[in-house]
Amino acid sequence: MPEQNKLIRVFPKYLWFLILCYAMIIVLANWFDARLIHIFGLDTDAGTLVFPLTFLLSDLITEVYGYKQARRAIWCGFLFNAVFILYGQIVIHLPGPSYATQNALFDTILATNTRIIFASTISYFISEPTNSLIMAKLKIKMQGKNMALRFVLSTFAASGLDSIVFGTLAFYGTMNNANLIALILTMWFIKVFVEIVGLPLSIYLNNKLKKAEQLDIYDENTKFNIFSLNANYTARNNAYKINAD
Repeated sequence: MPEQNKLIRVFPKYLWFLILCYAMIIVLANWFDARLIHIFGLDTDAGTLVFPLTFLLSDLITEVYGYKQARRAIWCGFLFNAVFILYGQIVIHLPGPSYATQNALFDTILATNTRIIFASTISYFISEPTNSLIMAKLKIKMQGKNMALRFVLSTFAASGLDSIVFGTLAFYGTMNNANLIALILTMWFIKVFVEIVGLPLSIYLNNKLKKAEQLDIYDENTKFNIFSLNANYTARNNAYKINAD
């Protein structure tokens, strides 16, 4: 077997932490999505303030470790989301002591949040794979150049899908259509804005991670099946030494 076609065995130092942060932000965003806020003259849900960090992390994972690792992160986020939903349903159906007067209020919050979480889950499975897919494809097409542009373009497309699907499923019928459209556009704007503001940090972390991990994965010949957990790459996929020279 040619050297370039051999599977590479890598033991990333920081990938586990990025995936952990990614999954935790997904859960936090879902918990706070039910709370609408008015900030800087804009109406949005509180989860939108932290959710864009998932795009930042997904961009980093895809750029350094490849789409296959980003796909694993997406499934980890889904797993913790599912645990959050199921445990919440168990909790609100368990009996409470007679003196626990706040239980009904807590149960109401969780019951309301269930629709939000299901909406978020559906939009999540549309937007997050789209973000990583666009990142991986653009990296190949642009030969690893224009990193900032690739980060913004992937987030612009994926966050647009996320905002439209989530906003419609979560809030349709709870407000008039004009307010719903304004809310969707605001969520989209905030997500893209956070991505742009975070670009200096994203690029800095990207360069540091590539150097620390000795990885710069290109998804040549990758099968972008979201249901696969395969994360194998060959030496040909890692261009770190080529780009570092």
